[in-house]
Amino acid sequence: MTQLDRIEDTSAALTLDVDFLLGLREDPEPEQAVFRIGDLAKEFGVTLRTLRFYEDRGLLKPERRGTTRLYSRADRARLRLILLAKTLGFSLTEAKQLIEVYHQPNGKRIALDVALERFEEQQQVLRDQQAEIEASLQAMEVTVDHIRRRMAEADA
Repeated sequence: MTQLDRIEDTSAALTLDVDFLLGLREDPEPEQAVFRIGDLAKEFGVTLRTLRFYEDRGLLKPERRGTTRLYSRADRARLRLILLAKTLGFSLTEAKQLIEVYHQPNGKRIALDVALERFEEQQQVLRDQQAEIEASLQAMEVTVDHIRRRMAEADA
């Protein structure tokens, strides 16, 4: 498998994940109202520890029945948004802020406006990082070529 094939495979996997996180694919459990921690971990490909960590950070608020955590559809939607924000390069604090806007009066519209603005800002941040990475890679190529030439000269 070539480097390009690996990049294309990674890109395709990322697109599928984003489609899932955006809810663009059909819900596998449209009628289910309550989810156990293992259900969500399996569905979203995260660990139980990750879900507990998000709970500790106040991002998820499952109902507790003894030691059992029961997540609502709203918790599941929040998890979807947390993971989308993470995939897009946002911190958990930023993800929490985006989610909290949704619960304000007229929150759905405000949340969409805020999300669009923040996503466009993050898109520019990622483009800037990409440019820096490309410049670093170019400098690395020049440096590696220089070192190889010096080694060849030393061996000659």
